[in-house]
Amino acid sequence: MMDVRNVVRSGMCTLLCMSLALDLSAQHESDTLVGSIGEVTVQARQISPEISSSQPLQTLTRSEMEALGIREMAEAVKRFSGVSVRDYGGIGGLKTVSVRSLGAAHTAVSYDGVTVSNSQAGQIDIGRFSLDNVESLSLAVGHSNDLLQSARAYASAGVLSIQTERPVFGKSSEKWRVGLRGGSFGYITPSLRYARKLAQRTALMVEGDYMRADGIYPFELKNGKYKTTERRRNSDIYSWRAEGNLFHTFADSSRLRIKSYFYKSERGLPGVVILYNPTAKERLWDENFFTQLVYDRKISDSWQLRALAKYNHAWNKYEDVNVKYAGGKQTDVHRQDEYYVSAALRWDLASGWAMSLAQDAFVNTLRNNIDDSPNPVRFTSLTAWSLNFRRGGWSAGANLNATFTTDEVESGATPADRKHLSPSLTLAYRPWSSQLFYFRAMYKSTFRVPTFNDLYYRRSGNTNLKPEDATEYDLGITWSAHPGGILEHFSLKLDAYYNKVSDKIVAFPSVYVWRMANYGKVEIHGADASLSFSSSPFDWLKARFNASYTYQKAVDLTNPKAKNYKHQLPYTPRHSGNASLALETPWGTLGYSLMMVGKRYFMDQNIPENEVEAYCEHALALSKELNLSAETNLRLQLEVTNLTDRQYEVVKYYPMPGRAWRIGAVMEF
Repeated sequence: MMDVRNVVRSGMCTLLCMSLALDLSAQHESDTLVGSIGEVTVQARQISPEISSSQPLQTLTRSEMEALGIREMAEAVKRFSGVSVRDYGGIGGLKTVSVRSLGAAHTAVSYDGVTVSNSQAGQIDIGRFSLDNVESLSLAVGHSNDLLQSARAYASAGVLSIQTERPVFGKSSEKWRVGLRGGSFGYITPSLRYARKLAQRTALMVEGDYMRADGIYPFELKNGKYKTTERRRNSDIYSWRAEGNLFHTFADSSRLRIKSYFYKSERGLPGVVILYNPTAKERLWDENFFTQLVYDRKISDSWQLRALAKYNHAWNKYEDVNVKYAGGKQTDVHRQDEYYVSAALRWDLASGWAMSLAQDAFVNTLRNNIDDSPNPVRFTSLTAWSLNFRRGGWSAGANLNATFTTDEVESGATPADRKHLSPSLTLAYRPWSSQLFYFRAMYKSTFRVPTFNDLYYRRSGNTNLKPEDATEYDLGITWSAHPGGILEHFSLKLDAYYNKVSDKIVAFPSVYVWRMANYGKVEIHGADASLSFSSSPFDWLKARFNASYTYQKAVDLTNPKAKNYKHQLPYTPRHSGNASLALETPWGTLGYSLMMVGKRYFMDQNIPENEVEAYCEHALALSKELNLSAETNLRLQLEVTNLTDRQYEVVKYYPMPGRAWRIGAVMEF
């Protein structure tokens, strides 16, 4: 344990000393005499990062989400190709994201540049995040090209980045935003935001919202040749969210952002649909508070620094009322705390070379009310070294990520320390300077340390687990053009990939109880394709079209003698895709979208009894923005989801809602 903590301390001290030395050298550089010339105007088209990136990258902007009427985080993430979102039904159902069938624990979620953590379960419920303050969403397979990202982001197989808005002030030093939305199934959400310019280089923004929904919706239950209409019960949710941001720009142009976030919810867990037993009494209470800061500084023309710090506290209580428990009720209470620091230093070398070093250190703890709980404490050090090269039409990158982890427990066996090196390589080539056409290739090795639940959860935990290894390969092309005329913009992205997971952590039956074990081997062959264009056939009409398709063959190669050998992984469709069309006119914006998911299997064996039906969901949105004055805007929006009222399931026996509507108004002044 002491070795790891010494590594953490020495790494952070090294980065601090380097930044101080560079700061002194930058002061000498700033003495250089600089002349001035007259005003010069240069016009050029900015190359989208999605096109030039050597790793697959997808983005959704706020305007695109508003045009399509997307109001929930999970619905937005489902628009990305190669992504699987587990949705357990209902407005309050848990929602987790997995990239290219590697599992939710391999996907990092970044909130304004700092990763969100869950050391207990290893997966993030993205349903708790609001889209009200989101400026953009992006999904990078592998990692992004940002050399100042944290080592934690480098260590993940994919990163979902959530970027929230910054306040923009006009003549007034204050900005207000008031919103109210309501709709089917008892849904209502009021929201409020206040931003104030405290000084020339300092701004404050606070916001909050409340959401409630009873979640009672009808569904059709089949029992042989009989069909009955039932109502989904115990799917209610009540949640509160508050967030504060402080922005400051220093005299040397360095920037500081401090964020505090609070979330609290109570929800019913509707459970699986069981014949003749509509009762569900499982409840879940969640509380989450974190505060984080991000500091960016350009030390000189060649050196940049980014420092992060975060404290995260999470508490949840699960309760189930059932006669099978002693006393008729089971209550589990868990508390997680994390202390996290990170620093990344970038050095721009001559002739297109750039290098960076990122050092992360964090401590995770878990406490609960379970008898004989080990109460684990985990110390982790992550170090990421990166080298990038760009010249002419070529760009390349190399990364090496080092992980050191050790656990301490109050009772029971202590797992061995874990040390691992994970390399990655990327390459992009633009053969014609006159065309925005790129070839790209990627290799990345990642692994995930077993979660606290994997290691210590009751009798099923296994402290001898090894980390789960994942390897990613990707080959792709991207093309973007501006033909002119009525076709303003066109882009195409094609990627073929191969992923391999070994030492996969699975629940494996032993003599008396299930045990977590390193048993699984998985191979994933897939392809992603996406097409988008924008057109203005008339002065009063602008159309934006997007479509994507994903093919995945994700098979289990664990045991050649098993009945599920080379069968598709549970809940992984071979075919899926989506399309959307937004029509913008002076009278309003009309958005239409559809999402298609092919058949899947909810158990290991791909037999008809285990099949989950394919579905296609349609949605329609109509919005209008009114400029009431120079400083006051009113936005009205109507949304209809599941337009055809199709009953379907994302997870077996968890029916999703049918046709639903929402109406909302947001005023900014």
